[in-house]
Amino acid sequence: MGHNTNSGTPTGGHGREAAASLRERPSAQVLIIGGGINGVGTFRDLALQGVDVALVERGDYCQGASGASSHMIHGGIRYLENGEFRLVQESVVERNRLLRIAPHYVKPLQTTIPVFSTFSGILSAPMRFLTHKQGKPKERGAFLIKLGLSMYDFFSRDGGSVPRHQFLGRDKALAELPRLHPGIKYTATYFDASVHNPERLTLDVLQDGEKAGRGGGLPGGSARASNYLSVVSMGANGVRLRDELTGGEFDFQADVIVNTTGAWVDLTNKAMGAASHFMGGTKGSHIVLDHPELLAACNGREIFFEHTDGRIVLIYPMGDRVLVGTTDVDADMSEDAVCTEAEVDYFFDLVGHVFPTISVDRGHIVYSFSGVRPLPRHDATQPGFVSRDYRIERTVRAGEGAVATPGGKAAVVLSLVGGKWTTFRALAEHMTDDVLRELGKERKVSTAKLAIGGGAGFPATPQGEQEWIKKHMGPGLDADRVQGLLTRYGTRAEAVIAYLNAGHDMPLRSTRELSVREVEFMAVHEQIGHLVDVLIRRTSLAFRGLVTGELLNELAAALAGPLGWDAATREKEIRHAQEVLQRFHNVEVHSLVA
Repeated sequence: MGHNTNSGTPTGGHGREAAASLRERPSAQVLIIGGGINGVGTFRDLALQGVDVALVERGDYCQGASGASSHMIHGGIRYLENGEFRLVQESVVERNRLLRIAPHYVKPLQTTIPVFSTFSGILSAPMRFLTHKQGKPKERGAFLIKLGLSMYDFFSRDGGSVPRHQFLGRDKALAELPRLHPGIKYTATYFDASVHNPERLTLDVLQDGEKAGRGGGLPGGSARASNYLSVVSMGANGVRLRDELTGGEFDFQADVIVNTTGAWVDLTNKAMGAASHFMGGTKGSHIVLDHPELLAACNGREIFFEHTDGRIVLIYPMGDRVLVGTTDVDADMSEDAVCTEAEVDYFFDLVGHVFPTISVDRGHIVYSFSGVRPLPRHDATQPGFVSRDYRIERTVRAGEGAVATPGGKAAVVLSLVGGKWTTFRALAEHMTDDVLRELGKERKVSTAKLAIGGGAGFPATPQGEQEWIKKHMGPGLDADRVQGLLTRYGTRAEAVIAYLNAGHDMPLRSTRELSVREVEFMAVHEQIGHLVDVLIRRTSLAFRGLVTGELLNELAAALAGPLGWDAATREKEIRHAQEVLQRFHNVEVHSLVA
């Protein structure tokens, strides 16, 4: 679920129709707690099976680990060394599948590994493979990387979505990437995939679920979801929920409770009166750089490699920015997950390891972020070797103080331990099948080939994209603006464009990427709870370092109407946005309240 970025200031009940729907009919067959990608994926799948399902998230959707990812959809080549062959195969299949069913957000990504030796790691790798504890971390050489990529190609053979890997010797490698360290011996290049808008993909999956639940005669539909609803406790009247925006509380009953709160699974179970000890998350941080020289050096590729400590790291071009990550350190769940100065130094060191002639300093950083991976408890296992696979733990709330359910039986709690972005659809399928078994129901629909949101009918070629853009241009909508809408929403941009054209619209002065009516559209259709939701999760403005004081003022004014904010609330929301950006992302936004 992620860090709670509320400042504690209620913002009023306006725009809380989703929460009101749950309060007015406070029961469902299934209650999902946690609105990251795995919870939302399960919500969509259950809705498609006709199950009466509700989802609550204590912050905003995709606010926790799901929104702090490396933006990769990948097969997990390094999991081969952990012996996790099932996970690698599933990951590769799901990567290829997401390229087909979510083409608006998931794109092929050419990835190059610089290789500095031929045989390094051959002695230490088997020890690490066998124990996951011993064996000093050491860079893998060409022999191990070649072996791994050959296995990777083998797992990728079904689907044929991406080309096979390619090895180049030093001279040819430096001809392609001349700024690489001259001490390299080889490069290995293969294809994975990236997701540039993980937050919006999560929202698409959620809205697919809501759409599937419309009709059927149930008040509010059979698939209801609300952000900014937290779990307080659990008792004879069900799960106690608190509206984090208004402070109101109510009880909610369900036959099956699904806990997909990521690294917070144990804390959520504790809040429900049944403490567990499943989790042992590790923190991963990233920085975003505005650095044209480094961007050019990457030549459109992700540079994916091992640092000298054996840690897998990446340098990754995203539009006109460069993402650098990631760390892997045991997390203290009592502290905010933030990128530390020591981690920044580590990132600068790793850039110098691969591109020694390129200088990077703190002035290049426009954004940083950190999240806690929802990994299982791992005791003595090194963080980098903790399994990225997932499992589902089942408990039954019976006996004294048992929870009342709509069916009059003891509530079943299914807790998700682990899980990663790439496999969310398969994981949701697994979780849904477990829930259906609890409910005595059969699966009706498979999600394996079902397009996600704005991926339906998305143009398959660059020429097709240009034709789509040309078709949807009009007064106030030039090619750049339509291109921006297509990038942000996929083919769902058609509904946004219709909304923009239905009334008088004006672009914001502080950015050409948004207009007043588009902000209104987000407020009406995308459950905006706070101003900062627009900056971080409905757009990529914060990620790219484009937030200004003027933008905060304009956004607050545009949101005020549809969300019913008075002048005092607008001021609080601006200050809250500034606080979140500074505290969690090390971004200072000056100037203030209009």
